Amino acid sequence: MNRSARLPGRLSTAPAPTASTAPAVAPGPVPLSDRGPAADVRVAYVMSRFPKLTETFVLDEMIAVERHGARVELFPLLRERAERVHAEAVPWISRAHYLPFLSPAILRSNLAVLVRRPRRYLGALAAMLRGTARSWNFLLGGIGIFPKVVHAGREMERLGVQHVHCHFANHPALAGFLIHRLTGISFSFTAHGSDLNVDRTMLPQKIREAAFAVTISETNRRLIETTCGGPVPNLVVLHVGIDGRRFAPEGGAPAGNDTSAPPRIVSVGTLHEVKGQRHLIAAARILAERGTAFELSFVGDGPDRTELESLAGSVPPIGRVTFLGSLTRDRIVELLKDADLLVAPSVPTASGKREGIPVVLIEAMASGVAVVASRLSGIPELVEDDVTGLLVPPGDESALAEAIASLLGDRERRARLAAAGRQRVEADFDLDRNAARLVELFRAGAA
Repeated sequence: MNRSARLPGRLSTAPAPTASTAPAVAPGPVPLSDRGPAADVRVAYVMSRFPKLTETFVLDEMIAVERHGARVELFPLLRERAERVHAEAVPWISRAHYLPFLSPAILRSNLAVLVRRPRRYLGALAAMLRGTARSWNFLLGGIGIFPKVVHAGREMERLGVQHVHCHFANHPALAGFLIHRLTGISFSFTAHGSDLNVDRTMLPQKIREAAFAVTISETNRRLIETTCGGPVPNLVVLHVGIDGRRFAPEGGAPAGNDTSAPPRIVSVGTLHEVKGQRHLIAAARILAERGTAFELSFVGDGPDRTELESLAGSVPPIGRVTFLGSLTRDRIVELLKDADLLVAPSVPTASGKREGIPVVLIEAMASGVAVVASRLSGIPELVEDDVTGLLVPPGDESALAEAIASLLGDRERRARLAAAGRQRVEADFDLDRNAARLVELFRAGAA
């Protein structure tokens, strides 16, 4: 396989996009969604920002639930001014209900609800102020979004929305809670990773009033139940699902078949402390100093890019480290086809941030790529050590280097883990099965 033909410019550091760069999308048709049965429940989706290149799981879920009989109305709290967007997101941008923090229409909505439903309006406001009083982040954020949430609630009523589903347990779930208090429309939310671990303000109250809550791992379920003081009957564990067909290896063969070039290691994610890239660079330095040749490509952008590029300069030339910047999913699919190993060296941060189950691990395993990841949060529910991948202690650079070296030096072991990893994804991380279950829950919540 000619890697250079697949990924032009792959050995040069990709420049950070400039503000004047037009949003880039993958070529080809971009159908809104391949709907199955006629929509019989109308659901509003709320998330912090849209479209986010790193939140494909939300986009995919919306497309899939429409295939299973829901009509989605999209209400992001903020519009993400992205330089690049996934092709599938383009039609959703045009149908999204983007709202400013204040406008004449928002002020009119707040006045109308205050006059017509004073108890609901003042009760929702008071509940939010009381519930968030101990967290400046939640309090200021709640005050900031309250006027637009009131207006969004009225828009949802006008559109005939029957249920609201929010992604992330922090401000989006607070918005769902407020909309429920203001309109009576049922709501639910999905809790992921850092949204649970950093600040669980109002979490028990949100869950009590939600029709149901979803979380992506058993680890999260235990954390939520500890926070709530016991079992939570309306809590559902649904692993993040992907469309395995998109990532299926060509001809069913494992990825990374080119043996004429140094093995290629890939790491995908926002360049941020919680992703642990600095530890991977340290492990790469250990490997290169031992004389191991490899190519390590970082996909993504973020606040730590400059620092990480500087650290990468300490890796001996036998280990080639490149930064490709943010890529659309179609490019990542191509990148994974040429990868020999994907590494997700996640770590908990001092502020409490930690990942749930990184979606890129699921995508890599679906692509037939062997993975090395941190033994952290819900990751062991996907990556079983020496069965579907290798696990290392978070932040242990020596252990990370040893795990990478053990797989780079044993092609058969890589292939065995990759095959088992794809089977695990097919069995437990299927997008359509999850979407069908969600639509059942939406219908029950709206009833």
